[in-house]
Amino acid sequence: MASIVKRLILIRKPRFSPIGIILVMVLPLANPGCRSGAITNRANKKDPERESVRTFEYEIVHVYPHDPDAFTQGLIFHDGRLLESSGGVGRSSLRRVELETAEVLQKVDVPQPYFAEGITLLKGKIYQLTWQHQIGFIYDAWTFEKIGTFNYQGEGWGLTNDGQSLILSDGTNRLRFLDPDNFQVRKTIAVVDNGMPVNELNELEYVQGEIYANIWHADRIARIEPQTGRIAGWIDLTGLLPPNEVQDEEAVLNGIAYDETSDRLLVTGKLWPKVFEIRLTRK
Repeated sequence: MASIVKRLILIRKPRFSPIGIILVMVLPLANPGCRSGAITNRANKKDPERESVRTFEYEIVHVYPHDPDAFTQGLIFHDGRLLESSGGVGRSSLRRVELETAEVLQKVDVPQPYFAEGITLLKGKIYQLTWQHQIGFIYDAWTFEKIGTFNYQGEGWGLTNDGQSLILSDGTNRLRFLDPDNFQVRKTIAVVDNGMPVNELNELEYVQGEIYANIWHADRIARIEPQTGRIAGWIDLTGLLPPNEVQDEEAVLNGIAYDETSDRLLVTGKLWPKVFEIRLTRK
């Protein structure tokens, strides 16, 4: 039991602590990550198109194996394989994984004290966030050689790109668009559903002109309009991983990869034993 407790301490994002409570209370005023760049939408107005928000369910197309020890923080489908960022202090890594077998083909460890978070691939480079150290790592996409670092304000959670900007989540309802050349904030959007902020945006994926975002500790994915921050739809993934296969309270849905060539959507979670290829259906 002691070993299990020790492992959770290493890998969990603490949900509540005296310090954490203070941070949540002052976040709208004090979080520097939320203050970077002009907000391009307004979160305090009701959404006039509320009725157009769609809800999707899923059909399982295929099930692939997944390393149950991988604390998935970022997931990409590239060149027939998965690129995966796995978190945890002293356990973090960047991996290239065979989808069909879960074999780790290539791996580079992220040294302590860093806790690896989201990743994205842009123009031959992999960008990887860290949780609380305000530093990201840049790797050559083929060799995994570390070729640079970059800095950002606030926490790092999820990362994707639209072909022009890196798109970063920090655990709030704000998404920042960063210039990949100098990492300056080009714009910031507030993600809202009927005027209410959608917080704890986590792992991100850019899919056919929308930003898909896991919501931490929720079995659903938000589909976000990148121009406005408005929720265009919700994907309800309740029951995707059977309850008897959940071995840890932090084994939550987190990991979205899109195969653009074959139009396949792949999802998994932290410490999940499976990756699911799913097809979306209207609820």
